[in-house]
Amino acid sequence: MGTLLSLRRISLHDNLLSGPIPQSLWLLPNLRGLYLFNNRLSGSIPPSLVFTASLQNLDLSNNNLNGTIPCISNSTTSSSSSKIIRFNLSYNAFSGSIPPSISLLPSLTFLALQHNNLSGSIPDTWHQPLLKSFTIDHNFLTGSIPASLTNMGNLENINLAHNHIDGVIPPNNNLTNLQILDLSNNAIQGGLPSFTSSNLSVVILDNNRFNGPIPPSLATLSSLTQLSLSHNNFTGQIPKSIAQLNNLHSFNVSYNSLSGTVDSSLVKKFNSSSFVGNIELCGYSVSTPCPAVSPTPSASVLLPSNKKHESRKLSTKDIILIAAGALLLVLLLLCCLLLCCLIRKRAARSKSKKGKTDISMPVPAAAVSGADVVESGETGGKLVHFSGTFVFTADDLLCATAEIMGKSTYGTSYKATLEDSNMVAVKRLREKITKPQKEFETEVSELGKIRHPNILALRAYYLGPKGEKLLVFDYMPHGSLASFLHARGPESVINWSTRLNVIVGITKGLVFLHNEENMVHGNLTSSNVLLDEQKNPAIADVGLSRLMTNAANTNVVATAGTLGYRAPEMSKLKNANTKADVYSLGVIMLELLTGKSPSEVTDGLDLPQWVASIVKEEWSNEVFDLELMGDPANVAGDELLNTLKLAMHCVDPSPEERPEAGQVFEKLRDIKPELVDDAPVAGV
Repeated sequence: MGTLLSLRRISLHDNLLSGPIPQSLWLLPNLRGLYLFNNRLSGSIPPSLVFTASLQNLDLSNNNLNGTIPCISNSTTSSSSSKIIRFNLSYNAFSGSIPPSISLLPSLTFLALQHNNLSGSIPDTWHQPLLKSFTIDHNFLTGSIPASLTNMGNLENINLAHNHIDGVIPPNNNLTNLQILDLSNNAIQGGLPSFTSSNLSVVILDNNRFNGPIPPSLATLSSLTQLSLSHNNFTGQIPKSIAQLNNLHSFNVSYNSLSGTVDSSLVKKFNSSSFVGNIELCGYSVSTPCPAVSPTPSASVLLPSNKKHESRKLSTKDIILIAAGALLLVLLLLCCLLLCCLIRKRAARSKSKKGKTDISMPVPAAAVSGADVVESGETGGKLVHFSGTFVFTADDLLCATAEIMGKSTYGTSYKATLEDSNMVAVKRLREKITKPQKEFETEVSELGKIRHPNILALRAYYLGPKGEKLLVFDYMPHGSLASFLHARGPESVINWSTRLNVIVGITKGLVFLHNEENMVHGNLTSSNVLLDEQKNPAIADVGLSRLMTNAANTNVVATAGTLGYRAPEMSKLKNANTKADVYSLGVIMLELLTGKSPSEVTDGLDLPQWVASIVKEEWSNEVFDLELMGDPANVAGDELLNTLKLAMHCVDPSPEERPEAGQVFEKLRDIKPELVDDAPVAGV
């Protein structure tokens, strides 16, 4: 390919290409665009990448590339003369720091480095006048937000979420075009500065250390649609002017130190989950009434009064009349409450039959359990519901506020916030790798019947008029086990009890799949284990391979191998089996015990090999995560050591030597009986 000297554009995206990127591609003198995203390319980019003077667009996202991001230079002089406009290396496994040379690319308008393993601080040399999108979320970056970043007037999107960034937000008076700001899940502190961009529509600052009051100036941002400030240390009252934001449809200030009364217009618009966790905040639900205010004594009360009236006591007759009146009032209130409940239930059932259920009122599970609810809204598509606690229409789903959570070979996952603030997870499947519609519907109908506390429930699916296929699942607020374990701030500690509970839950889910559903997962990774509010695990992507073509499933198995979860024998077998799932379970157990990601090669060894090399001669504590060793009170007896031995049994190179999932559960029962005896496991 290096001989094609006049070649200007290479577009080989959305295929199943594997192996390294040919070195000759970097030498094409007239190449302007290189688009290789959504493949399975591996290997690294040359450490000192010399771009041709003509290259403008580089998109290598969603591959398996690793190594460091190269220092970018130009074939003639330096990075300052490069013509790069779009630079996208997201959803790979790049490590190391962000090269300062990237911040000197004068024509750069789009920079995407999210979902990698980048570390170090963000360079403070950003001077790109044209830069519009800056997304480096889901990495391991530290340090503070550079002041130079907030001085670029054309920036529209800044996403630094899920890193370890601290410090304060620099003044941002120059960010006049900013539309989206996501700094969530970091350790940023200090007060919230004023935002000057009239275009700002999304502000997400959850899970940081912000303090001080919520600025009333936020109410001047008329374009604001989402404001999320939960899990911080904000104090004072919620500014009443926030209620005047007509476009605001998502608002969350839960788990702060706010006080006072919530404005009634906010209560009508947002449910109580937006305000919980603030001990001194009241008025946002029936269970949080505000204390009655005692009336100020009037002048007449302070005047001398008749002593007869002052000392008058209630007679027996008075007391009986008051008690009877109070009893009558209570009975009337109960009758009204019962009447309202009956009317609402009847209305919900009527709307469910018409396919127009209002999602603001949950429909009882009995209304949809055991039978699919099929309907097509104004979209012309088809929505099929399985059992669940509430029903929504196709139009509700397609009009929901969506936030990308991740991408995989199968498709893209979103967090969808419905109109009533209920949240679901939606996976949009890549159309060309799914089975034909009739076969697809047969398989997905079977998957919708699977119900277990440790299996992510499929609640509905949608077939669009143009071939779109959406799967709707329960939303898990703590995200994936991978991000929970590896993308958290230094102040967030995961104790042994939580980790062991996750191991037990995953094992229960596997036992159910293997013994009751006669199914094999085939792609079990920590990214496919999701955590609910209590950090209980649920296995995701169960049975998804049944909906896909053989080529897509082969690609998924290969991906599991590059991430370090695939059993050794899978390089020769076409289909996974229960012993392959147990191997993946063992890797996840080691991940929780060591705190290391399996995709991070240690001393040239994968995670099971590295652990084996450490404990080769004796079972040493050196292998365990330092968090677990820091507080001996968290670990009772030999639980760590026995769990480590069980994990190594699961990752035995020989499938015949590995236990079945049920046997793993029995071993866990011996290690920690109280964790596994509270809920029986089918098939054990």
